[in-house]
Amino acid sequence: MSDFFQNGTVTTFHNITDRPVEELEKELCEFSKKRPLGLILPSLFSELEGEALAKIVEELKDVPYLSEIVIGLDKANKEQFEYAKEYFSGLPQNFKIVWNDGPRMQAITEKLRTKDLAPKERGKGSNVWNCYGYILASQKAEVVALHDCDVVTYDRSLLARLIYPVAHPTFNFVFSKGYYPRYADGKLNGRASRLLVTPLLRAFKGVLGEDELLTYLDSFRYPLAGEFAMDVDCLKEIRIPSDWGLEIGVMSEVLRNYSNRSVCQVDIADVY
Repeated sequence: MSDFFQNGTVTTFHNITDRPVEELEKELCEFSKKRPLGLILPSLFSELEGEALAKIVEELKDVPYLSEIVIGLDKANKEQFEYAKEYFSGLPQNFKIVWNDGPRMQAITEKLRTKDLAPKERGKGSNVWNCYGYILASQKAEVVALHDCDVVTYDRSLLARLIYPVAHPTFNFVFSKGYYPRYADGKLNGRASRLLVTPLLRAFKGVLGEDELLTYLDSFRYPLAGEFAMDVDCLKEIRIPSDWGLEIGVMSEVLRNYSNRSVCQVDIADVY
């Protein structure tokens, strides 16, 4: 059951009416005729061996509105890359795999390194950075969503809810962040957010006083959620953190470049 509480400085979209995903997808198909929609999946090769990603791929086969899917593949050798190509071959959408450990990507990274432009640390951030670069170069998507590949409770409504606020032509949002309850086996999960990030932000506010950035970050119900969507024009302007600080870093960069009126968070799942 959702609530109506609007906290902080970020617009919150609650899942109050529980619209059928088919209705959302029908609208997204219409939106995509003018502004093509894309998806990024940052993945370790080890996730191809788990159950969660297999379910995600099956769900994505029924998503009708995506123009492009970009899979960022980390920690994979040549044989594993070939396996990944076969693994994702059932997707009906146009898809590309960015093999970050492959010779072509390594050559690009080395070229960037000589100009001090390459990510200094390998991690989810550098993976996403490479994928965003491909999205910008391909010019096949004007709104792009991103979510992790280890979501065991995944269904395609998560993606539809996540991308909808940015894809909608009259909403004027450039960035949407997902949130959801995290629990399993009779216990609450999401300890890093509940016990570290949120108390730390509020402690900073108590010591430093009211601050726009701290209030903004504290407005997000699940600041460490790995699911967000953004307009590609926003993507061109923000700096992507290259390490595991991706989630907080991207939110901070969006505020640096845009008003918080252009930012929203959306309830994307009943349980995660």
